[in-house]
Amino acid sequence: MTPEILGLAAHPLRWTLLAALADSDRQVRELTALAGEPQNLVSYHLGKLRAGGLVRSRRSSADGRDTYYTADLGRFGALLSDAGAALHPGLALVPPVARVPEGVRVLFLCTGNSARSQLAAALLRALGVAAESAGSRPKELHPQTARVLAERGLDPARPPRPVSDVDPAAFALVVTLCDRLREECPPFPGAAHWSIADPSGAADVAAAFDACAEELAGRVGFLAHRLSAGRRVS
Repeated sequence: MTPEILGLAAHPLRWTLLAALADSDRQVRELTALAGEPQNLVSYHLGKLRAGGLVRSRRSSADGRDTYYTADLGRFGALLSDAGAALHPGLALVPPVARVPEGVRVLFLCTGNSARSQLAAALLRALGVAAESAGSRPKELHPQTARVLAERGLDPARPPRPVSDVDPAAFALVVTLCDRLREECPPFPGAAHWSIADPSGAADVAAAFDACAEELAGRVGFLAHRLSAGRRVS
């Protein structure tokens, strides 16, 4: 039996959608514009990708009527490796080691610069990449941020600072982590977006911070590979 992932990814429009979501979370209207196809057709194929577990969705924390779609790169890679191994054991995929060129700098932005952006920057710095963070409305560092960084053996958080203190143009890539920041503030040209819920607002805050750090670790790992390959993140 042919592995399902091959049929899912082989469709031209579904491949276009996956490629668009590989680096940045997007809304349906953005995917429609990028694909140049009617929204009902894009939504249909997004549904297929979601059913196959290759794409996830989450309601915008800024406007609950909007939905952000995310490519599950970890699952895609695992399924693709399984498909290769099913044909021949020598085709099982082994991820390469990410080697990001010196001088590449990445900026992570969220609203408070007290949790998500601090975690993302620290995780990327641990991979040898120069990373900084800032917020549109900086506030005191959340104590759970310090806990997660310490438990993961990462550098301590840096003092929260406003976006006005940094020059986005000085970075190879800007990544926004907060839906509200992305939707309400002036756009940052070329910025990628990761739609990640604010863990400080969860009922079980400690568990939410652990889950947030785990998701960010996966995303940061894939980002390092993209930067290592010298390919533009769009």
